[in-house]
Amino acid sequence: MGGEISKSIKVAESREGQAAQRPLSHGFLSHVGISIAHRLGHSAIFSRSVGVDVQLPLSSLLLPSEEGGETPGAEGTPPALISVFLPEFPHRTFPTHERYQILGCIAKGSFGPILKIKDISKEKTYAVKVLPKSEILKQGVLEQSKEEVIIQRQLKHPFIHNLQDCWQTQRHLFIMCDYCRSGDLYTYWLLKGQFGEGEVRLFAAELGSALGFLHDLGIIHRDIKMENILLSDQGHLRLSDFGLSRCLIRGGRAFTICGTIQYMAPEVLSGRPYNHAADWWSLGIMLFSLVAGEFPVAAEPDHTSMWRKVRDFPYVLPKTFSSALTLLLTELLCKNPVNRLRNLECFKRQAFFRGTSFDSYILQKTPVDFILKLRAHPDWTAKSMRGTSLDQIDKFDCDQILNSPSAPAGLSSLANVGVSSSAEQACNT
Repeated sequence: MGGEISKSIKVAESREGQAAQRPLSHGFLSHVGISIAHRLGHSAIFSRSVGVDVQLPLSSLLLPSEEGGETPGAEGTPPALISVFLPEFPHRTFPTHERYQILGCIAKGSFGPILKIKDISKEKTYAVKVLPKSEILKQGVLEQSKEEVIIQRQLKHPFIHNLQDCWQTQRHLFIMCDYCRSGDLYTYWLLKGQFGEGEVRLFAAELGSALGFLHDLGIIHRDIKMENILLSDQGHLRLSDFGLSRCLIRGGRAFTICGTIQYMAPEVLSGRPYNHAADWWSLGIMLFSLVAGEFPVAAEPDHTSMWRKVRDFPYVLPKTFSSALTLLLTELLCKNPVNRLRNLECFKRQAFFRGTSFDSYILQKTPVDFILKLRAHPDWTAKSMRGTSLDQIDKFDCDQILNSPSAPAGLSSLANVGVSSSAEQACNT
């Protein structure tokens, strides 16, 4: 996506009953800490990692050399590099020729490629994230990688992106998700410029339903943004990327400053404790931007500067917005989380949704025509690629990379190539 600016910053994080200094965290598919998504695809990324306590010496977790291979432990005991990822990632071989056909590379994540794979027996296509274990350990995101998988296994909802399977081989983690060839909502925003209130009403109902479901389970997403909203073949939403998600106990609070800076709630930016209400603020920012064609507040290069701007910004809504939308956004963009609209029942009762069903079957019954028309737009591919050349993706022989003796080196090279596409993105990073 556009240009990238990398900086290192540190913030204080504390868990329930503990206080510790840790680097800024992000989802396990990226060592990105905060990503700023500007209009027209420009982004700035602050690279961070999270310190994770590992019960084994780090030296025992490092990848063995290609020449020496890995020495198994006692009989029946998995080697350290396998056992540390258990039980969340079952140990298997990659069944490339037995079951799956690798069709190509969809995109480059910060750790490794996202592959397009066909299940031969089911005649179905999936997206598979390939994550080198060495990078997971190096970036200190072992526990995050496990927590994302644990959370996604609980989530079966029509407007949430499905995790299909995950496993590990000796050197890599594999996470298989549904393949969404229609890309992400950000691409369609770039194409259209701004959406009508009637169009946004459908997005809001679907995403609000997904958030209500998550929050009922105690899960806070922490990175609601257009790039993490994938679209089904019929144009309906699928909330994706749970790399920053966390399950909070009833009445619990999170403390980590993380997310995408223009969507982050004031309490998150300020470093104060926060809860699920932060997701509803992010939804409000997204709805404002979809209708207005721009973010209410321009991005700042760091969370402290962004906090000062958000704190002082009056959030006066455009006069072109209907009174119903203005009321909804006023309640979502309330700076005090205690007074913010922060649950699905209150959301559904808003005048903006008068006459709108929140029944998932009814919502999905009709294809979203305006999305399907935009999908056929001649500029769709260019917008979805964000300036990336298709040649950069098509030139890789992923099947050979995964099955060659020098697989880790091959994948490392692939991960360093500047490929970033949401054209066929099924799993955002």
